[in-house]
Amino acid sequence: MAKEKGIKVIEDLPGIGPTSSEKLKAAGYETLDSIAAAAPAAIAEVTGMSLEAAKKAVDAAKQSTTLEFSTASDVYERRKSLGAIKTGAASLDEILGGGVETGGITEVYGKFASGKTQLGFQLSVNVQLPHDQGGLEGAVLFIDTEGTFRPDRIEGIAKSAGLDPKKVLDNIFVVRATTSDQQVLTAERADKLIKENNIKLIVVDSLMSVFRSEYMGRGALAERQQKLNAHIHKLQSLADTHHLVVYITNQVMDNPAILFGDPTTPVGGNIVAHAATTRLYMRKSKEEKRIVRLVDSPNMPEAEAVIKITPMGIKD
Repeated sequence: MAKEKGIKVIEDLPGIGPTSSEKLKAAGYETLDSIAAAAPAAIAEVTGMSLEAAKKAVDAAKQSTTLEFSTASDVYERRKSLGAIKTGAASLDEILGGGVETGGITEVYGKFASGKTQLGFQLSVNVQLPHDQGGLEGAVLFIDTEGTFRPDRIEGIAKSAGLDPKKVLDNIFVVRATTSDQQVLTAERADKLIKENNIKLIVVDSLMSVFRSEYMGRGALAERQQKLNAHIHKLQSLADTHHLVVYITNQVMDNPAILFGDPTTPVGGNIVAHAATTRLYMRKSKEEKRIVRLVDSPNMPEAEAVIKITPMGIKD
């Protein structure tokens, strides 16, 4: 694609003045590449310009950027620099290839009280540990859609890890999202918060809760999936851009088409299935034990781990 001359910054795009530029940057569109990859409707919504004007701006951004190619060897070298958060259970870390990896979305689905949120709490503490102890020395953005965030639980896990509970809680930025718009906007506007606070983990607990309650029936399915698709792609963009972990929990349903075996199926359809880099299925076992199955991973085989949810956190 030929690079359009004269366009070097966002303000050079047609129809984008200082005010529109500030609105775009506040929404996370800080580069020409980010605008080139955006939907014109999203640009129009942020700036208030017409859809036609937004299309021209996006087209101009596309013409101003160039595609860069990397060899597989280059990609392999970059992957060596990826970080991971230890889960607290060596068996779970093993099937994940070392922990929950940066640069991607890890989805955990399971029934109520299966332990999805508890793993999110554990990661919110462990990400603050030094690198040599299985952390990333970073903070957390916790998007709570079900009212399940419990600071007292974080406090207990932090004490068990030998950390100052007050400092750990101060490094977790919690947003209570009661609508899908709030959930989506939190991710859209997260870039500044991430940069200023060295956030290395985003938790969305849970991804589908408010989407399911707002978009009910087959007639609303297409609109829901379109909005959900944009939301997940923004989360992936944050993971890529800021080299962080995105951890999402997901609800389930029983699939009546499955006559034999476990009918438990994650909600969200193919959009969530294809977007998640790693998928884990968590289910209850005896007492405090949980069985975690690695369902999908680009580089690890299917496997299972047995973990425990204790007052001190996730353990083997």
